Amino acid sequence: PAARSLFDEPLAIAVQGLGPRQQVTLRASLRDEAGELFQARARYQAGDDGELDLARCPALPGGSFSGLEPMGLLWALQPQKPFRYMLKKDVQNPFVVQLEVFEGHGEPPGRLLAQAQHERAFLRDGVRRVPVREGRIRATLFVPPGNGPFPGIIDLYGIGGGLLEYRACLLANYGFSVLALAFYDYEDLPKEAKEFHLEYFEEAINYMLQHNQVKGPGIGLLGFSKGGDLCVSMASFLKGITATALINGSVANVGTVLRYKDITIPPLGVNAKRIKVNESGIADIIDVLNNPLEGPDCQSFIPLEKAECRFLFIVGQDDHNWKSEFFAVEGSKRLQAHGKEKPEIVCYPGAGHYIEPPFFPMCAASMHLLVGRPVLWGGEPKAHCDAQIDAWQQIQAFFRKHLAG
Repeated sequence: PAARSLFDEPLAIAVQGLGPRQQVTLRASLRDEAGELFQARARYQAGDDGELDLARCPALPGGSFSGLEPMGLLWALQPQKPFRYMLKKDVQNPFVVQLEVFEGHGEPPGRLLAQAQHERAFLRDGVRRVPVREGRIRATLFVPPGNGPFPGIIDLYGIGGGLLEYRACLLANYGFSVLALAFYDYEDLPKEAKEFHLEYFEEAINYMLQHNQVKGPGIGLLGFSKGGDLCVSMASFLKGITATALINGSVANVGTVLRYKDITIPPLGVNAKRIKVNESGIADIIDVLNNPLEGPDCQSFIPLEKAECRFLFIVGQDDHNWKSEFFAVEGSKRLQAHGKEKPEIVCYPGAGHYIEPPFFPMCAASMHLLVGRPVLWGGEPKAHCDAQIDAWQQIQAFFRKHLAG
């Protein structure tokens, strides 16, 4: 489309009116809400007719990517300052992408030949965004247009805290009522992640189950990173969960004590001596966590065999935050050992930790709240991009199958 599209939708990009076989450099620029500039550039040669269609013309070597990559200018966007992560906080306003065509393949590029702006939106027309402040719950509910009720999902992000709405918002565009739930460092919630109480999450589940725009009898959970093991704990101890999808999640409780009534699950042990720091000062923390199958660390393994739901594990095989594939495999073994249904495990070679909705550029390394320095997230940009596109479809299909029937 010409002026506006949804962020997770592919775009068709073409340049017309060039000279036959003219060499040009295309550049995409996006400034996020923190004011960080992200850019990607690629070298191209127009066809004999002076047209350049990114769906048919491969990018030449020497830019941010090469080969036939119709969406390369978006997935290859990189911050101009190191260790910055493209974050969307306000889903009601689109990101604006500036596209420019420059003459030649020089560094810096030649004169500007053409430019266009395009809006990448998050909120589809008709989707309602409802701030939720019920009891202790601090969240935002997204409800699709049309006659509900719709399959309901609670969406949890990782250890960064605050309230992130963009994934919940994009998911609601496909016919789900989705609650983006904050669990610390937001408004009057605890400032630090010292311990989590499942009673808070139970309130959110009951809110969804009682909502007239949520189709019962159960709801889905979607969790990334720390949000993943919180979802496993919710599914294991709380009622009303039908389907749980984890994106590079853990099956052990990580980082903080978890409490529910008289139950306490300690966090998995860590050994900071196992952090490896490279010459750029970036930490690789993949070996920091203890093994939840050994010694006292067994107490941190969440008893997911108690869950009455179906599981989907989305795994980036180059995740450097922790061993996501190991967690998925051990979770599967434990479920099957207790006579439960085998979970779906979808593995992506070359995908790192931060598997986001489609076309978010891969973040190779950024500051980690708990480590206090930049850490390596893993991933190879092209493989990671492909994984995000496929995982997004897998997640939707999983929830449609188990929540919508």
